[in-house]
Amino acid sequence: MADVEAPRRDDLSAMVREANAGDGSSYRALARRAIDPETEQQLSTPWINNLARNLIKSAPAPWQLRALAVALGKPLSVVQRAAARQFLEYEAKDLTGYSDDVRIVVSYLAGMTEAEVRQYRAMVEASERVKHEDQ
Repeated sequence: MADVEAPRRDDLSAMVREANAGDGSSYRALARRAIDPETEQQLSTPWINNLARNLIKSAPAPWQLRALAVALGKPLSVVQRAAARQFLEYEAKDLTGYSDDVRIVVSYLAGMTEAEVRQYRAMVEASERVKHEDQ
């Protein structure tokens, strides 16, 4: 039986194609804007074209993602998430609007068994009930 390669996700490539189609920016125009603000390195038109055609096989370097974010006018985190999905098959989840303490608690909970999570949930709910009873 022949090995069948699973279809690759192309989230980052699609983002580049959408920019090209959406506002009429050519890949050359994107490349002119694609300058990393940290290193001042610039993406080439052929690289952007290859990315749009899903021909880039390895994950872009951090400077390339920063340059691409500038060219696309998107937050770096959006570009990084698309790259993670496309090249690493990784879905990043953000906890925005929460303190570091809350994020640390969530990271601990993520490593617990379902029974342990239920136990901590019951403790938090019991604490809230007592607090509201005292008011």
